[in-house]
Amino acid sequence: MTKQVRVGKLKIGGRAPILIQSMTKTDTRDVASTSRQIRELEKVGCDLVRVAVKDFQAASAIKKIKKCMKIPLVADIHFDHRLAIAAIENGADKIRLNPGNIHKEEQIIEVARAAKARKVPIRVGVNSGSVIKMPHVTGHDLRISAGLMVNSALDYIKILERAKFYDIIVSLKASDVLTTVRAYKRFAQKSRYPVHLGITAAGPISTGLVKSAIGIGVLLLEGVGDTIRVSLTGHPCEEVIAAKNILQALGLRIFGPEIISCPTCGRCQVDLIKIVNGFEKSYTLYAKRHTLKRFPRIAIMGCEVNGPGEAKDADIGIAFGKGTGVLFKKGKVIKRIKTKDVIRELIAHSS
Repeated sequence: MTKQVRVGKLKIGGRAPILIQSMTKTDTRDVASTSRQIRELEKVGCDLVRVAVKDFQAASAIKKIKKCMKIPLVADIHFDHRLAIAAIENGADKIRLNPGNIHKEEQIIEVARAAKARKVPIRVGVNSGSVIKMPHVTGHDLRISAGLMVNSALDYIKILERAKFYDIIVSLKASDVLTTVRAYKRFAQKSRYPVHLGITAAGPISTGLVKSAIGIGVLLLEGVGDTIRVSLTGHPCEEVIAAKNILQALGLRIFGPEIISCPTCGRCQVDLIKIVNGFEKSYTLYAKRHTLKRFPRIAIMGCEVNGPGEAKDADIGIAFGKGTGVLFKKGKVIKRIKTKDVIRELIAHSS
């Protein structure tokens, strides 16, 4: 079990729930746009959000942004350690430092002292793209690349610990899934500090989702990971939704109903895609209106091959024939319903 670190009112590590992070894609100096995007992220379930602090104006903007948000704010710092201190002074709840471009010991210690005074944790954020490489190492050797990342993090931690600073979170991100997995597993064998999981620069949504789900999923299944960010070239809300889906698929957190539906084939005699999409949207609205905290397992199946079996195994399910379907609840047949009534009936019986 990892050490537990507090970020604002949240806890990362130990037995705390795995938290979901994202990062704003606005200019932090634009307080209105950044605050608006943070509110969007809060609505879809983001637990904490990171903002880029590229200059002192951005660091100063944190004070105003904090007034418009409910979740903790993480300041992303590169190149200039003074920006970290300014961000702390302006109310940042957590600091991310990059060992690849802030590596002078006296500067690291200066940030640690400021963070300790305000009880602000530091994420040691190692990225394969900026880790300081030895001249004889090529980026194609996964073991050496992962080892460099881990050693970079451990060396940084030693500096922080010399400053008697222990509120540390670590990330070891590569754009390559295998390197990332290898690095996190190796680090978990050497340290009890909590880790922030992610595949850096995973790419556009279509491929980035796959890479992130594989890398993050493998690590979570092995008990490695305390907070996650799915890095996608897209709107940050897509990152949060993807992270929720990963956690729910692994049974680590539940955010909504588990919908089991078949891919459809030539045997299907209803427009199952339309039905499933319509149900998902309707149930999401229903859950928000009624502030549901428990969610059922719902099967929506297109034909008689696997349909009845899946529908019986679910909390509530329907197996379709031609134009109608058989509704099951807790394994028992309730009634036969028409296609046009499916969404209403499923929602009515799922409460």
